[in-house]
Amino acid sequence: MVKVDDFYRKEYGVVAGIDEAGRGCLAGPVVAAAVILEYDIEEVCDSKLLTSKTREKLFDEIMEKAAVGIGMATPEEIDLQNIFNATKMAMNRALENLPVKPSFVIIDGKGLDLGVPGTCLVGGDRKSKLIGAASIIAKVVRDRLMEKLHDLYPEFSFHKHKGYATKDHLNEIRLHGVLPVHRMSFRPVLENLSRERLEDFLEKKLISRERFDRILGLLEAREGVAFGKERVGHNLTLFQTRGQG
Repeated sequence: MVKVDDFYRKEYGVVAGIDEAGRGCLAGPVVAAAVILEYDIEEVCDSKLLTSKTREKLFDEIMEKAAVGIGMATPEEIDLQNIFNATKMAMNRALENLPVKPSFVIIDGKGLDLGVPGTCLVGGDRKSKLIGAASIIAKVVRDRLMEKLHDLYPEFSFHKHKGYATKDHLNEIRLHGVLPVHRMSFRPVLENLSRERLEDFLEKKLISRERFDRILGLLEAREGVAFGKERVGHNLTLFQTRGQG
């Protein structure tokens, strides 16, 4: 991991690693972190390979020893911009919040062109300590945010599933309904969202008019597809009945 970072440092000078947390969730923001490390931190690696306790310990050490920028995109921005563009937005915000401007960035994943020259490394959080450190920061920040959401919505186990599409989370959505913090454009959420609940969110000013219009359009498209299937099935039944007659 250190060799990968050293290669880019020798080529470009000040290099930042960037990663995100929560891209595949059904609720909460996507959080990105940008990290510039001057000193090696031995245990740093992909956050998914670490225990929660180890992540918390390394989070404090990275925040103390590294230059760190954090950025995020809200569920509303995800619904309006799509998750790819919202992730890019969060990463650019993390870069803007870095106290030191890097000359080059290395990003976990592929296909993300940011405001600073850089390159994408598939599986980068296991190849680069810079990216591994960024993954730890993003993961811990997001986990803490989701724990606060659990305090606001105790009927949802956000402190456990962190908004991912687990069986428990999907059951909670079906039982308690969609929340404003859910990503309403994501299919498992949209399928459980009623027009009445969406209108209630707007009336209570829990969502913007722009977001309302976007999700309403998706709901209407979904209803149109369902209506089309119903008509096809109805016509097929009539055809079969007449054929038998």
